[in-house]
Amino acid sequence: MSTWGALYIASEWVVRLVMLFYVPQRRDPAAARAWLLLIFFLPWVGVVLYAIVGRAYLPRARLEMQLTVSKLIRQLQPRILGHALAEPDLPAQYQPAVKLTQALGDFAACRGNRFELITDYQGAIDRLVQDIEEARRHAHLMYYIFRDDATGQRVAASLARAAARGVSCRVLGDGFGSWFSFRRWGRSLRAQGIEVRLLMPPRLWGPKAIRLDLRNHRKIAVIDGQVGYVGSQNIVDPDANQRLTNEELVARVTGPVVRQLQAVFLADRYYETGELPGEAYEELLPLGQDSGTSLAQVLPSGPGYHRENTQQIMIALIHAARSRVVLTTPYFMPDASFLQAMRMAAERGVEVHLIVSDRSNKPIVQLAQESNYDGLLEAGVRIHRYFGNFLHAKHATIDADIALIGSSNLDNRSFALNNEVSVLVYDRAVVADLASIQARYLAASHTVDAAQWARRSIGRKVLQNIARLTDTLI
Repeated sequence: MSTWGALYIASEWVVRLVMLFYVPQRRDPAAARAWLLLIFFLPWVGVVLYAIVGRAYLPRARLEMQLTVSKLIRQLQPRILGHALAEPDLPAQYQPAVKLTQALGDFAACRGNRFELITDYQGAIDRLVQDIEEARRHAHLMYYIFRDDATGQRVAASLARAAARGVSCRVLGDGFGSWFSFRRWGRSLRAQGIEVRLLMPPRLWGPKAIRLDLRNHRKIAVIDGQVGYVGSQNIVDPDANQRLTNEELVARVTGPVVRQLQAVFLADRYYETGELPGEAYEELLPLGQDSGTSLAQVLPSGPGYHRENTQQIMIALIHAARSRVVLTTPYFMPDASFLQAMRMAAERGVEVHLIVSDRSNKPIVQLAQESNYDGLLEAGVRIHRYFGNFLHAKHATIDADIALIGSSNLDNRSFALNNEVSVLVYDRAVVADLASIQARYLAASHTVDAAQWARRSIGRKVLQNIARLTDTLI
């Protein structure tokens, strides 16, 4: 027994020493410290957990596919966008962020788009179903959650009717968020002529094995290559979270930027199948007339892109802001650089507003994000707790010039681990529309008072700081 005990103790020290050199590689110092602390106290438990969720790695084959797709997107943009390619007419301080968006996300800004912002949950589903009913060539849907509840059944029924009249219907769902639903009714959907695929399903080994908690969190719909949907809303009933009703924001888009959303859909399908649909480029990426006056560009993000590109671009925009920044998110746990950008903007006189939900479906995450409030309040950032529904919307406005709408939360998970998609809109009219929605949120919010917040209980502070450690492990 003593021999085996000595060997076990020796093995723990081997684990500690090896991981001391391995863990800090290409990792945020805070995350490295948290992992090393866990491994120091529980070496074998820590190393197993690290092997499962410790690295945001992708298979080499997928990374090679990503490079191939990025190269193809850059080559095709002049062809599929043509006259629509344009430089946003923005104040000079924003130009570096605009160039960074194309450099890190592949897509250039294009003009001729029209945006309709939809805040009514059922109204967004109604518009999507109507567009599917009018589809003539294809209906492409990609959602983190596509559930077989009343909402999902309604959308699926419209897809089945479209497929029956010869429309190519394809549905992509996340390998975690949609797994149970697709397992229960995937065969039925396929029998009705709908292509159904899971993205990044859990795989522990093999050429497609990935870190188990990497997720495709995107929400995209593209109808006939002419109409697109992007935003925060999944295909699920609004009251799917127990005792909470989701409040979302969806942008219905027409114009050339829809072809960029289509490219993101086709790329994600390609990563799973290794093939592109049989339709010609002219069908999948049809040229059409401009439908509006908005300039916009799509920003996809995820581990296959330049690390944390959405975060980098948002930080650049916050630093460029001159008068007002409004951030809306259900989950707020960014890293130190993002928090610093918010504080610096507030300290130089920019109005910085953070709108979060007063109640959350993830109590630990809510505690963790509250641990960041002290420094923000001290710098003058205004934090608003929305007391209506569970505010699941994800968007931002920068001054009166730029709007950002998408699926990305303001946390390390969305920035570093999830596949997300956002659209940057360079149109003062759209920014004004989004600002009016934000004003409604503010009117239904309680603004956190810095002095009162500082007097919260010691127990609450301890819970917040403990919860914060869970995010540091990313």
